[in-house]
Amino acid sequence: MKKFKEYSGLHLSDVNKEMLNRWKELDVFHKSVATREGKPSFVFYEGPPSANGMPGIHHVMGRTIKDVFCRYKTMQGFQVNRKAGWDTHGLPVELGVEKALGITKEDIGSKISVDDYNAACRKDVLKYTKEWEDLTTKMGYWVDMNDPYITYDNRYIETLWWLLKQLYNKNLLYKGYTIQPFSPAAGTGLSTHELNQPGCYRDVKDTTCVAQFKLKNEENTYFLAWTTTPWTLPSNTALCVGPTIDYVKVKTQNPYTKEICNLILAENLLGAVMGKNEYEVLDRKKGSELAGIAYEQLIPWVNPGEGAFKVITGDFVTTEDGTGIVHIAPTFGADDDRVAKQNGVPPMLLIDKDGNRQPMVDRTGKFFRIEDLSADFVASNVNTELYAEYAGRYVKNAYDSTLTDDDTTLDVDICVMLKQQGLAYKIEKHVHNYPHCWRTDKPVLYYPLDSWFIKTTACREEMMSLNDTINWKPQSTGTGRFGKWLENLQDWNLSRSRYWGTPLPIWRSEDGTEEICIGSVEELVAEIEKSIAAGFMTENPYKNFKVGEYTADNYAVKNIDLHRPYVDGIVLVSASGKPMKRELDLIDVWFDSGAMPYAQLHYPFENADLIDSGTNFPADFISEGVDQTRGWFFTLHAISTMVKGSVAFKSVISNGLVLDKNGNKMSKRLGNGVDPFSSIEKYGSDPLRWYMMTNASPWDNLKFDIEGVEEVRRKFFGTLYNTYSFFSL
Repeated sequence: MKKFKEYSGLHLSDVNKEMLNRWKELDVFHKSVATREGKPSFVFYEGPPSANGMPGIHHVMGRTIKDVFCRYKTMQGFQVNRKAGWDTHGLPVELGVEKALGITKEDIGSKISVDDYNAACRKDVLKYTKEWEDLTTKMGYWVDMNDPYITYDNRYIETLWWLLKQLYNKNLLYKGYTIQPFSPAAGTGLSTHELNQPGCYRDVKDTTCVAQFKLKNEENTYFLAWTTTPWTLPSNTALCVGPTIDYVKVKTQNPYTKEICNLILAENLLGAVMGKNEYEVLDRKKGSELAGIAYEQLIPWVNPGEGAFKVITGDFVTTEDGTGIVHIAPTFGADDDRVAKQNGVPPMLLIDKDGNRQPMVDRTGKFFRIEDLSADFVASNVNTELYAEYAGRYVKNAYDSTLTDDDTTLDVDICVMLKQQGLAYKIEKHVHNYPHCWRTDKPVLYYPLDSWFIKTTACREEMMSLNDTINWKPQSTGTGRFGKWLENLQDWNLSRSRYWGTPLPIWRSEDGTEEICIGSVEELVAEIEKSIAAGFMTENPYKNFKVGEYTADNYAVKNIDLHRPYVDGIVLVSASGKPMKRELDLIDVWFDSGAMPYAQLHYPFENADLIDSGTNFPADFISEGVDQTRGWFFTLHAISTMVKGSVAFKSVISNGLVLDKNGNKMSKRLGNGVDPFSSIEKYGSDPLRWYMMTNASPWDNLKFDIEGVEEVRRKFFGTLYNTYSFFSL
């Protein structure tokens, strides 16, 4: 009998299948973990993918890197537990369901109930689980898929609530009304780390305008201010100058109307703004001398009230571009909002028919329709004759499904209006970098939002210090992309105005003076009982749930569901006896994934010793794509720093992107994607994995060429086959 098996040809796909069957029959993976019980542990965390989309060739790259390190440490004698996970909440799921159902966010609660919508999300989210498991098995990636952590599981959510309560108790959770990135297409605010995902900022060509703001007490004299967003001009309530910047008043003519006029702008920008137009300098002043000068409202559609339309000063004004005078629309810019508040300038706010104060643009990205505003407000504050033509117009064509990039934009129409009125000095196209939503690819607006924040800035120094102890590969990512991100850290916008996700566990009285943050189901049940006693609730919706019993069956949705709409109907009682309702926001889905070191173990309700003893925390090793630097890597690091004062991971490989052979990003639209299933079927997983590991450093982008896999099969594995065939004779 032959000691070594002979092969009749180089059929690596067949060898692949044969080996996979052998592993399955002998349960090799699970035995490789079980036989090392009691040995030192090598802690690995699997970042949770979303199973509502098919896996791609880039997932083979990422999972190969993980598998190589985990197998290596296993062979060194370490016990390497590898728990799979599924990311099941958030925009990717919701937008997919809305598309499948043919609805928009506005239809939820009217055309479809929140209950039915979330049921559809729950069903859809694991749609491609079998395909993911199939690819994982076929490519030879060893990870425990029998008991994955699932972020929609009630036990997982309970841990998230516990973590949020820790932050709340440390005064690191607060509510604020601030200007935040907002995606009208997705219907929710975004965090800064979502806005900094690769590809979110892209160059766009927009219509820009240098507008003329007429001084109130000086004949035919105007301030010049430049904007790349003319749709914000109707919301202007101030102009801002740099206090130490030199400004000039020049006599010239409007290039469109040819009328003689006096214009005020920064002296350093005279040449850039005036171009070939002749001018005569009449006067010079420092910016500080212009402060307080009143001007006429540029677009008098809505009256914002007292204190508007004056010049103020701000230290953020520069002479790098524009006119050296910044148009201030406090409802659409963080700097605008801050400097307006400092100077007592009101924002341009409308009152809707429900009595709420709103910016001029609604949450779908269009100017408020007159019929959606308070009749009293319209009568006293709105010039309907002027506003009616523009009411209901979308500020970006991308928000209106009936419009294309070739249709005239609102920006163009506003600029034309100003040009006809002699209030535009220069209108031109301008290429600039503009943020887009990471999930809808539509433009983002900066928008006033009532949001809950995590005060990450309070822990910035500790995060930076702990980051210095992490072994980054490449190191430049840790000190550069990640390190610089921490240096310029902003507070984390936690709120999401959506339906399918982890609810924010904060209940508040209507006047906002009393609130409670719930940190466990046990606490929630106890508070519900208090509410029943106070007469605010008639029964406990979770009466079948057994506190302290941590089985999957007890936490099943038949007994308890911590999602909307069920938690929304719970009314708690405050210390002084007031009813408290839950803040309707969900939390950022990135908090879900960043909490996985704890939530995968249902910490601290179960397995507390695994975290507290260091057996399963922090991770010795993690690896994901470079696009996770400000995503999963950041949220892991932020949560662990704030809750545990520790790193979440000791070493990390930030792998590069998998591009097509020409260096272009793979996409369905371009048709340049590579099917991992057919590639493995044809070549086997070994040539594919070997090609990916040897063709470039893991952190460099890989230009994937299927011919390269064939070359590896022929040259490397062909040589190996010939050598083995000779050996096995």
